Amino acid sequence: MIYKKLLSVFILLCLLFSVNSCREQEENIHQKINLATNWYIQLSDSIEGKGDFVSSSQQSIENWYRATVPSTVMGVLTANGVFPDIFVGTNIKDIDKTQFDKAFWYRNEFALPELNNNQHVSLCFDGISYYANIWLNGELIASKDSIYGTYRHFSFDVTPHVKSDNNVLAVEVFRARPGDPNTGFADWNPRPADESMGIYRDVYLSITGNVRLNNTYVKPEVNTETLEEAWLTIETEVENLTDQEISGDLVGEIESKEFSYSVTLAPYEKKKVKITSVEAAILHIKNPRLWWCNNMGSPELYNLDLKFKTDNTVSDREDITFGIRQIESYLTKEGYRGFKLNGKNVLLKAAGWTDDIFLRDTPESNEIQVQYVKDMNMNMIRFESFWGTSSNIYDLCDKYGIMAVVGWSCQWEWEAYYGKPCDEMYGCMLTDKEIDLIAQSFATQVLWLRNHPSIISWMPGSDMLPIPKLEEKYLAFLKESDNRIYVGAAKERTSELSGKTGTKMAGPYEYVGPNYWYIDTLYGGAFGYNTETGIGAQLPVLESIKKFIPEDKLWPLNDTWNFHCTTSTAAMNSLKELTTVINNKYGQAKNLEDYLMKADLVNYDGTRAMFEAFRVNIGKTTGIVQWMLNSAWPSLYWQMYDYYKVPTAAYYSVKKANLALQLIYNYGNNSIYAVNEQLKDISGYKAIVQVFDINSTVKEKKEIPLDIRINTSVNILQLAPLKENVFLALEILNQQGEVVADNFYCLSSKPDEYMWDKTDWVHTPAKSYADFKSLSTLKTVELDIQTNKSEEQDNIIYTVEIKNPSDKIAFMVNLKLKDNRGEMITPAFWSDNYISILPGQKKILECKVNKGTISNNNIKLDIKGWNSPLLEVNI
Repeated sequence: MIYKKLLSVFILLCLLFSVNSCREQEENIHQKINLATNWYIQLSDSIEGKGDFVSSSQQSIENWYRATVPSTVMGVLTANGVFPDIFVGTNIKDIDKTQFDKAFWYRNEFALPELNNNQHVSLCFDGISYYANIWLNGELIASKDSIYGTYRHFSFDVTPHVKSDNNVLAVEVFRARPGDPNTGFADWNPRPADESMGIYRDVYLSITGNVRLNNTYVKPEVNTETLEEAWLTIETEVENLTDQEISGDLVGEIESKEFSYSVTLAPYEKKKVKITSVEAAILHIKNPRLWWCNNMGSPELYNLDLKFKTDNTVSDREDITFGIRQIESYLTKEGYRGFKLNGKNVLLKAAGWTDDIFLRDTPESNEIQVQYVKDMNMNMIRFESFWGTSSNIYDLCDKYGIMAVVGWSCQWEWEAYYGKPCDEMYGCMLTDKEIDLIAQSFATQVLWLRNHPSIISWMPGSDMLPIPKLEEKYLAFLKESDNRIYVGAAKERTSELSGKTGTKMAGPYEYVGPNYWYIDTLYGGAFGYNTETGIGAQLPVLESIKKFIPEDKLWPLNDTWNFHCTTSTAAMNSLKELTTVINNKYGQAKNLEDYLMKADLVNYDGTRAMFEAFRVNIGKTTGIVQWMLNSAWPSLYWQMYDYYKVPTAAYYSVKKANLALQLIYNYGNNSIYAVNEQLKDISGYKAIVQVFDINSTVKEKKEIPLDIRINTSVNILQLAPLKENVFLALEILNQQGEVVADNFYCLSSKPDEYMWDKTDWVHTPAKSYADFKSLSTLKTVELDIQTNKSEEQDNIIYTVEIKNPSDKIAFMVNLKLKDNRGEMITPAFWSDNYISILPGQKKILECKVNKGTISNNNIKLDIKGWNSPLLEVNI
């Protein structure tokens, strides 16, 4: 008996050893070697040799600039100190752009392992801007006659050209010219001097056997009635690299369950293979873990390990992360597009993304920004371009449950940006060559990104529709390759091929008051799917401003400040509008600190109202996209956090506005609404409504039972007409009497009024402004502060207890966490900020900071409010 048990253990160990040995062997068959480091660049005029010499070991790299890839030339030169303080003042405009009219060389040396006769090496480029000659070991692999286009991928079989010892790759890069569909920033910021020339996405070597896999895709279908089952379809392209017929098996594994599918390939055949639950029963998933967006559930992800095996040898494999979810679209009775996720209506709460001006975003900086989006209780990002130096940004959207709409940018639709005459209906992609290039580029990007569950829609037009000949190509490709929602443009358009876009893009992009979003029924107000809109200037904190505005230019405002607005020649190119708003609403600023304090209140109230109005009108509204989320360089416009990753006042107002359960003041009808986007109905809760006069005297207090169904907005209280300026404090208490949401407003008895007949694409100008000048008379409130520090896994938690011991309201209290140099600590995730504290009230805030962010223990907390003097606390 003991013998049999020992024999069984011995056999089991042998089997495990055998399996592990096979796995080790399999891992060595296919390799992907990223060429990210050991790069150098140099201006072509500084090099005497041609490509054959530059790509040889004889080429000296003395005086070349060290680089990494992905990168642009400007990114590399800036990192090497060629352009110091480039963002300070107006320095960036002094760069001599003519130096980028010449080519730049990228050069890399790499080694390869010994290859056997059945292995093949492909040299792959995921993105080059814009033209390139590619040399390897003294030989021209491809020339700029065929290597052009920012959004194309290139792959070359270089098996005959590589060696097991030292290899030299040299890429001669040329910038885009006017009329080339390059990456760009429209009027959001200055154009990079090099036009983003460089190898801006990954370069890698793929080593496979005789059969190669390409473009593997997992397409899910969910039973949206029950959510209890789903079906997967796996598609992949299988390519025979030899002159012999090859038979083998596609072997896939999902969550330790395996399937096998036989494939035979003729010599050099490239075949698309589709496997459904009919061929592989494991692709019928019972009780799937669904991918949900932020605030609707968990963004669950799966993994597919797919490999092609012949004679027990793995020729190639692809590792695919995917999500199981169903995206559907509908048109409201008013003709606006809405979205369903797994059968449930979802209100899109989003903002528009941009990459860094020199395309220098890293996985670390991307993660901070996607975490910010989640922290603001938003659920989507609009990518007006196929942004990203890799797929990392979309990986993070998958991970954090942030939906994405992805498409081309408006800079290809206007002559001023594109550099050639354009059509007023269809933009600039008009010739057969342009149409073929962009259709191919679109297909490349879709194939690259289609496994990301976060991407819910392709939007190949912004301000305009694609010309029909181009749209035909888009639609024909998508019919065969992807089933996401296609929306022809961000603007309200009707295509003869794809029908109504169901979107609107009527502005505003410049300041409008909080009531605008409720009372406007023609333009950007709270109805439909507004794909880009905002209130204009959204200023950073002073600590950030001092990094790019020179000391002698800080006050009064001047052209240096204006230079850091947008580059639009029509509007939004100065702080004139913001200053007018401040002067009329709050009174002229006495100094820079006063100006920034008032600008923060403009920003907080204006941005919050935009999101809140779309939530109050849920059902009538389907989506709102703040223009923008972030900035490509140090900017004063359109941003929820600044270039240095420090949140603006808008950040915290949007976080407040988008709380799943919240009380909201409707500026349009002077009412209080309860909005519930939680995952359950609410009953037995209470709403507390308090109205104070400007002297902090309670004028009205009501306690209202709160029962509200999921995904609804309910008017719970009509306020009396405002005869004076008041403060409005709102709280929701759960069944245990705990505060689960709060909101606070300063309201004027004189509402903002508009010149509706003067509306243009920028905004609707004000006829008169709400008057808050009485805020300057608020009595000073001294706050009591207590702090505590604790640790939670990889984070430090700073707890701040703020008590208002006075009989006056402490208004717009801002907390800043700083290091021993006085620099803002980022990222720092505050539970709330820019808060107001009622007389006798105590509020407890938490700030979560990753331990790796804190370099020392000398951490300082600055606390300052509208009527509360600065407190500096060491914590």
